[in-house]
Amino acid sequence: METTMGKIKREELLTLEAYYKARPEMRQQAIAERKKRTVMLGEHLNMIFESKFLMQYQIQEMLRVEKIFEDEGIQDEMDTYNALVPDGTNFKVTMKLEYVNEADRKIALAKLIGVEDRVFVEVEGQPRVYAIANEDLDRTTAEKTSSVHFLRFELTDDMRKSLKGGAQMKVGCDHKEYPFHVESLPAETLASLIQDLN
Repeated sequence: METTMGKIKREELLTLEAYYKARPEMRQQAIAERKKRTVMLGEHLNMIFESKFLMQYQIQEMLRVEKIFEDEGIQDEMDTYNALVPDGTNFKVTMKLEYVNEADRKIALAKLIGVEDRVFVEVEGQPRVYAIANEDLDRTTAEKTSSVHFLRFELTDDMRKSLKGGAQMKVGCDHKEYPFHVESLPAETLASLIQDLN
């Protein structure tokens, strides 16, 4: 299945029957791609750098599970997931705050208000880029932050050129309750992310 640039188009989606046949292979590919494109900041902050292929897989899964085959339903799923497909100038990330224990999670989410605005990427030799968070709806209240956020990191031409030219990229969070960063990404992760940029 092609993972070219641009949004997912209707003609790129498989029918429910075709997806049923393709699913085992697509599922393996999605698991491998998600693993490659996941950056963990410490124990609890999980960042999945979304891709066109991962979003296409999500749409196919939703259509399969919900047995959606009407045009309107398919369009709704496409609209939802296309918002998370990178545009060629940015990275789109699903950020999850993961705590196994319910009580720990409650405490952490109360302490981490605003964490989604303190997550950054930093291309070697360039200024930090902080996330633009939750453009669809606000996920934070006065009492707590959400355990899931959707982030967009907008990169300048110079940053994109640097990455394509072999620069490293740091990913981090400088929220006072969760200071953590990864100095450099594994080569296969970085190579996969660079494919999102035009």
